[in-house]
Amino acid sequence: MNWFAIIPLIIFLVIIFLIGLYASKYVQSSTSFMQEYFLGERSLGGFVLAMTMTATYGSASSFIGGPGTAYTMGLGWVLLAMSQVATGYFVLMILGKKFAIVTRKYKAITIVDYLKSRYNSSVVVILSALSIIIFLFSAMAAQWIGGARLIESLTGISYTSALFIFAISVLVYVTIGGFRAVALTDAVQGIIMFVGTLVLLIAVIIAGGGIPNIIADLHAENPNLITPFGAEGTLTPAYVSSFWILVGVGVVALPQIAVRAMSYKNAKSMHRALIIGTIVVGFIMLNMHLIGVFARPILPGIEIGDKVMPLIALETMPAWLAGIVLAAPMAAIMSTVDSLLILVSSTIIKDVYINYIRPDASHQVIKRMSLGVTGILGIIVFIMALDPPDLIIWLNLFAFGGLEAAFIWPIVLGLYWRTGNKYGAIASIITGVGLYTLSDLLPMVYSKSEYLVSILPNYLEIFNNFFKPFGMHAVVMPVIVSFFAYILVSYLTRKKFV
Repeated sequence: MNWFAIIPLIIFLVIIFLIGLYASKYVQSSTSFMQEYFLGERSLGGFVLAMTMTATYGSASSFIGGPGTAYTMGLGWVLLAMSQVATGYFVLMILGKKFAIVTRKYKAITIVDYLKSRYNSSVVVILSALSIIIFLFSAMAAQWIGGARLIESLTGISYTSALFIFAISVLVYVTIGGFRAVALTDAVQGIIMFVGTLVLLIAVIIAGGGIPNIIADLHAENPNLITPFGAEGTLTPAYVSSFWILVGVGVVALPQIAVRAMSYKNAKSMHRALIIGTIVVGFIMLNMHLIGVFARPILPGIEIGDKVMPLIALETMPAWLAGIVLAAPMAAIMSTVDSLLILVSSTIIKDVYINYIRPDASHQVIKRMSLGVTGILGIIVFIMALDPPDLIIWLNLFAFGGLEAAFIWPIVLGLYWRTGNKYGAIASIITGVGLYTLSDLLPMVYSKSEYLVSILPNYLEIFNNFFKPFGMHAVVMPVIVSFFAYILVSYLTRKKFV
């Protein structure tokens, strides 16, 4: 066990715990537990807002799975990943002031709160809550796997033991500190991510003998590694372009991101966050994915892509510095999983329990339930993460696509188009989630069934032509179809029901 690498990580975890302890004072003293625990009483400044958006979005997928995929695919994946640069800017521009004003008017604490007030429909609330719970469990599992992989690589202990350590670390400070603990730790973690990725990229470039030498090594191994099309030539222009929807435009519909557009203090804070967030996201994403590609000539033959990040850090730097730098991906993972825990907990407590089970629940009951549900969710995700896939990025992207297919039009068109109604929102959620789930799960079921392959030999080709036209990502068709479903159904029902 390399204690020189582990000690900086332990110090980082202690600092995060102390921040959670500090934030718990606000939870204890607040006159509105739910406003404080789930939204930090809408008091975030520009810097904290920018960093909490960046840190929440920059997850295990970006810091562990992203470099692992770039290691496999080459510079084409770096190009694809850079579509994320405009994420924070786009979210705050689309939602921005109008969303903050409307959610304050509705006194909305969660995204489902907003949808409930906008559409006045229990069906919309239930469908939205189920979508959040189902898809965010996949996203949370991805983060816990990433955290465990990192600790496993650093310490040499078993994956299960590493997962247990990570679970305890996160659950303690999120459960006691709520949203404010999440936002404050995100600010610290965002700074660590910014500095850590730069230091590691420089170390990798030096270890590889400079960028020209690294590029020459990549070209010698496989010329496709330095093209936009990926190692196997699978990153077609249509596929890369469609990623702008999945990790660019569509991010506006991710509840864990959109809720941050409800939490800032004033317009000045939002404008500052626009600038800071865009710069930080672009810088971090470029560095992280370049590290993954540049690691390939230095450490060839890594079989589990999710281990690229910790292994290259330990290879190119002294152990103590690697431990400090590896606090960056740990920060990214923890900052995302804490946000997801709070979001799913708020969905269960605020959107289901209080709305439909116990509307008259007392302050103390809500508080106990919130803390208890957050802890139980952590245990469930721990169990889900015990049997991890080799690359967690696909688990995370599956969750992204499902949430975007469910929420993009009910949120955006609900905000800007007055004719949109609950029937349009219901149609949009059902068609979006239904099509996306079919497009993602059916090929997997088909490929594992010899019987289906024998009776439908051309199924995959026909399926992909319909659900993934021109080789685009599976999220594109559900988003397009759900848009027309929202518009058409809202128009057809506007006179009769509105």
